[in-house]
Amino acid sequence: MDLQLTGKRALVTGSNSGLGEAIVKMLAAEGAAVVVHGRDVARTEAVAKAIRADGGRAAVAIGDLATDAGADTVAAAALAEGPVDILVNNAGSYDHLPWAEATPAIWAETYEVNVISGVRMIQRLVPQMRERRWGRVIQIGGGLASQPVGAQPHYNASLAARHNLAVSLARDLKNSGVTSNVVAPGAILAGSVQEFLTGVAPARGWGESWEEIERAAAEDFVPNDVGRLGRPDEIAAAVLYLTGPLADYVSGATIRVDGGTVRSVH
Repeated sequence: MDLQLTGKRALVTGSNSGLGEAIVKMLAAEGAAVVVHGRDVARTEAVAKAIRADGGRAAVAIGDLATDAGADTVAAAALAEGPVDILVNNAGSYDHLPWAEATPAIWAETYEVNVISGVRMIQRLVPQMRERRWGRVIQIGGGLASQPVGAQPHYNASLAARHNLAVSLARDLKNSGVTSNVVAPGAILAGSVQEFLTGVAPARGWGESWEEIERAAAEDFVPNDVGRLGRPDEIAAAVLYLTGPLADYVSGATIRVDGGTVRSVH
């Protein structure tokens, strides 16, 4: 299927590794010119180089989106070779702190990194989309936004804010040709996730091999209907659908890609 992305230009924040890397590479493979973003120059350049080696078009934007100056730098780099049609706000961070250890300062930092960083990019790039009468804005959210757990309260709340701002933005963009939506992953197999689950496996009796650990985690830790963790490309595929003209009629929506972890009829 042709997703009609040829000629479009996309910025994916936090795309020098993990889920963001999968998204930016899939966008490039579908014909979009992409901007790879990160704070680490070597890792960011490596992703862009790999995209170019596969015949794609990739530029690089380096900067810390948790600051206004960093966001200005990233926006300028992203716009240097042309307007940005697609913004995927993926950059963010998380930890596993419980309520007793999640201090107000950590709450504030998490909100800055996971929410305001995306707002900065929206305010710098979406006005031009509105002027051109076409654009796509996608927040990477998560199931914890609607079904939070006892731990990570600051992270849960930041995801809820991402979901909420996406719908508010969709209402503001009414009749503009620009849409705002959310892709909500479940537990995704990335290096840090595998390391965390492997670390807690002995205490939980999940077995020794990764196959045993993943199966047990999908039963006890992040219960879902598929019996495994998701893969980055499965999230990227949902993002790609929302980025193209085929999703013109999708607005303020949340697409869950979580194996059925979130139990909801809505």
